[in-house]
Amino acid sequence: MDLLIIDNVVKYFEQTKAVDHISLRVPEKTIFGLLGPNGAGKTTLIRMITEILYQDSGTIQLTNLPAGAERSLYIGYMPEERGLYKKMKVGEQLLYLAQLKNLSAKQAKEQLQYWSDKLGITDWWNKQVGELSKGMQQKVQFIATVIHQPRLIILDEPFSGLDPINTNLIKDEIYQLKENGATILFSTHRMEQVEEICERIALVNKGKLVLEGGVSELKNRFKENKFRLAYSGTLPNIGADAPFEILATGKRSITLHIKEGFTPNHTLQFCIENGLTVRAFNEILPSINEIFINQVQQENTAN
Repeated sequence: MDLLIIDNVVKYFEQTKAVDHISLRVPEKTIFGLLGPNGAGKTTLIRMITEILYQDSGTIQLTNLPAGAERSLYIGYMPEERGLYKKMKVGEQLLYLAQLKNLSAKQAKEQLQYWSDKLGITDWWNKQVGELSKGMQQKVQFIATVIHQPRLIILDEPFSGLDPINTNLIKDEIYQLKENGATILFSTHRMEQVEEICERIALVNKGKLVLEGGVSELKNRFKENKFRLAYSGTLPNIGADAPFEILATGKRSITLHIKEGFTPNHTLQFCIENGLTVRAFNEILPSINEIFINQVQQENTAN
């Protein structure tokens, strides 16, 4: 079932169409990557989802809310730029923000204690936010985002300023939140994080939805018939009659492209008939980063 339904949404800033008829469905209990170059319209779309801005046309729906409920109360939003009051104490600020999301004082204190223990910030409750390191501020911002147990959690560059240990800590919490029923909308420029964390992605460019689908599905959709072959023996001369062309050579390995009309079996047969012992033969799928760059370049060239 879909939690977030975006239907034909348009947003103008004066004469500029920042979001251009985007339709998108985000399933429940998924980690969904929202990607795009700078100025693509991602932040505008996020701000409309959170009701910071309102669309000029189209609809945005968070499904199965109580009648008359405010959508924003069921969303946790962690912006790329920290939205914390630097002169306010950490504990006071988190309690205040939790109660703005309709938690009672008792519920807010319970959730603050729970998350503070999990992320190791209890000793910082009485410190002003401005006294904390960037990494510690990021942990406080994360708690502010999830403390009210939102159904939709929007994370924009959530690992900014975190060292590898705390990155893994927050990553584990993201996975756990998903297991507990939350849906995560994840935005970042770090494509390796997208590939590791996200199940589905949407690519936005110049206000338009360019690409959407499962990560594995997209990697297979854009594969280019490239393989890596490890061998022992002497590599023969590869002439025009070979079923493949060599793209790169390594120590006892080659990267190759299988020609149109041929299959991996033709390649293996050719190698064996020419005296090679095949040690490994693996298809090379494009990374999300490669797909991202190629699709944006094609879109920009077409326009």
